[in-house]
Amino acid sequence: MSRITHAFILAAGLGTRMRPVTATLPKPLVRVAGKTLLDHALDRVAEAGIGQAVVNVHYLADQIEAHLAGRDGPPAIAVSDERDALLETGGGVRKGLPLLGGAPFVVLNSDSFWLEGPEANLGRLVACWDAAAMDILLLVAPTATSLGYEGAGDFVMDPAGRLERRGERTVAPFIYAGVAILKPELFADTPEAAFSLNRLFDRAIARGRLHGLRLDGQWLHVGTPEAIAAAEARVAASAGRV
Repeated sequence: MSRITHAFILAAGLGTRMRPVTATLPKPLVRVAGKTLLDHALDRVAEAGIGQAVVNVHYLADQIEAHLAGRDGPPAIAVSDERDALLETGGGVRKGLPLLGGAPFVVLNSDSFWLEGPEANLGRLVACWDAAAMDILLLVAPTATSLGYEGAGDFVMDPAGRLERRGERTVAPFIYAGVAILKPELFADTPEAAFSLNRLFDRAIARGRLHGLRLDGQWLHVGTPEAIAAAEARVAASAGRV
């Protein structure tokens, strides 16, 4: 049984870069390689043995709720309703804390999408989690091999797995792949208003307690309508599983 029992899926965003697809469809329900991005995320949660998932909703929330009603796994799925105000990543997770229990939990961006390596990456992340040494553990992908990503990278990683920001470097070898394990106590002094999880990442860096695990496989950036076709072509060309 997984040591992590809860997962939070960030599905409340507006998906503006995915327009016009998201003019009438929330981004988590965009289909890639035969199923929605949200289903890819929830299937991986279930495969990792995580029995309880929380999904936040805001934009076109009724569609997401109706879709969730038709799923049969993970065993328990709850909705954190943000219809009144979009709270960004950190604020959204903070609002959902009462549904997440009191232990460390996984957070996934609903559009986090990758080709697996020999072992499932979410399972690897859970196995790597060490609460004594870490406040946060991020799944990070190599900048050079990620499909559809054109940025300069986010993090550098030392031999012990500790992460630091790119800072003044021109490029960094790793990007955040949109999956993390966090401790609920990190939110104790955070605002009830909107804020980014990056605030907590930076605090963990200052304490030397932000760690990373390199994704085994290939991360696919699905941020625009054009990226959907590129990701599907890569999936079709791969002998691995999604």
